[in-house]
Amino acid sequence: MQWSGRLAESYQAKPEKVAAEALLQQALVQADDGSWERIAVGRVYYLGGMKDKGQAIFDAVLSDKPDPSDLFRVARVYREAGEWPRAKALVDQSIQLNPKDEKGLAEVGGYYLMNGDRETAEALFARSFALETELWATLSAAGAYLGVDTQL
Repeated sequence: MQWSGRLAESYQAKPEKVAAEALLQQALVQADDGSWERIAVGRVYYLGGMKDKGQAIFDAVLSDKPDPSDLFRVARVYREAGEWPRAKALVDQSIQLNPKDEKGLAEVGGYYLMNGDRETAEALFARSFALETELWATLSAAGAYLGVDTQL
């Protein structure tokens, strides 16, 4: 899809928030019905200081039997925003719905560890490694001990 002159006029030389809003509106159109894509748009809104608009997108995505990966993606945004209790509720739900996701178990374990719950973290690491010893899971666990998020 090419950028039209009309779209460029909506953000060029505009105040930052106005430019961002114009581009985010276009991104939402481009996201169509894709849940991951809409969550990505919501993430920019949420972390960019327009939490209400981001939350509305998350609520819409999560409103009807969301995929565990959608729960996980929204949880990552909350965690990135420093909202561990909100993130924790969603990651717990995600791993309950998808208990054989070795990478997810390790990543969630890392979140627990970085939030001071080593016992739960190590139990999740053990569950992950019992399924498969996989590079990304191992890196999630290792990074957590050093306070480093993995980039999955």
